Amino acid sequence: MRRFLFAGNWKMNKTVGEAVALAKEVRAALGDQPLDVEVMMAPPFTALHAVGQVLQGSAIALGAQDMHWEKDGAFTGEISARMLKDVGCSFVILGHSERRQLFGVTDEGTAKKTRAAVDAGITPLVCVGETLAERESRRTSR
Repeated sequence: MRRFLFAGNWKMNKTVGEAVALAKEVRAALGDQPLDVEVMMAPPFTALHAVGQVLQGSAIALGAQDMHWEKDGAFTGEISARMLKDVGCSFVILGHSERRQLFGVTDEGTAKKTRAAVDAGITPLVCVGETLAERESRRTSR
């Protein structure tokens, strides 16, 4: 049976201290018992390690907001699946609509990232992407 996933993508919000405080609040509210649903937090990259420490031993999973498809290399500002696994990520969100619109992320790049995540044992959450206008016109909800 499939379980629902509630994923919180914090985007470019929260300093490390603010992220830790929020993670502690959510963990306290949910408790440490197994949940009927999956819950995942995706803080900014700068807070992954610290939030991962807070979530350790809880039923809340740690996720990243993006990743590169290569295992390593000269990709300034990027992060690999291996790095994400090292800080405790079990999920990664790929193909965000704003990354597609603002940073040129393509279906091809998203597919490469998805394959790399799966190969590394990280569950990819693949976004199909929609513009605000498409969402408001209900064009993508049909």
